Amino acid sequence: MKIFAIGWNYLDHNKELDHNYVHTKPTFFMKADTAIVKDNKPFFYPSFSQEIDYETEIVVRINKLGKSINEKFASRYYNEIGLGIDFTARDIQRQQRAAGGPWEICKSFDQSAPISHFISTSQFIDIQNIDFNLIINGNIVQTGNTRDMIFTFNQIIAYLSQFFTLKTGDLIFTGTPANVGEVHIGDHLQGFIENNLMLDFWVK
Repeated sequence: MKIFAIGWNYLDHNKELDHNYVHTKPTFFMKADTAIVKDNKPFFYPSFSQEIDYETEIVVRINKLGKSINEKFASRYYNEIGLGIDFTARDIQRQQRAAGGPWEICKSFDQSAPISHFISTSQFIDIQNIDFNLIINGNIVQTGNTRDMIFTFNQIIAYLSQFFTLKTGDLIFTGTPANVGEVHIGDHLQGFIENNLMLDFWVK
């Protein structure tokens, strides 16, 4: 299983990071399979970081083998979406940026990618107009809508498949909207797609 994560895919999030470069193609990085946390198991705050940020994202699960997929056919390669958190060791990320180094150490560490169960795309009228949000300790901290994605689900799949053969079960984190922020030990996280409770776990 491969885990792709799209960066800088919501304009308001890019602005909050002072990232003003105009992208003409999706930017992505990859996470290790050991990053995955399922079934609402707790996220254990790592000892190597003092600043872990949440980034809430819609996750697409690939449902069949595909290579060099045309964008107009990309919707045939997935039929379910879920919700995920791209946990980021922000303090380490700043160090890596300053040194011009890669991001795996701050983005791909163990347990950095909690994911929900998956729901059928057929229950949505338009998957490029889906609300999602994250609640921490009863307060809404992050909201987004897939209409604000710079690159759509289908554009992302078509682009990635130029370089990688996509296989059944591969996951794509599709980017986070604005208002990312820190989590702390004892926090209770709940994530929703529309009215569907997708994530419900604790930081320990």
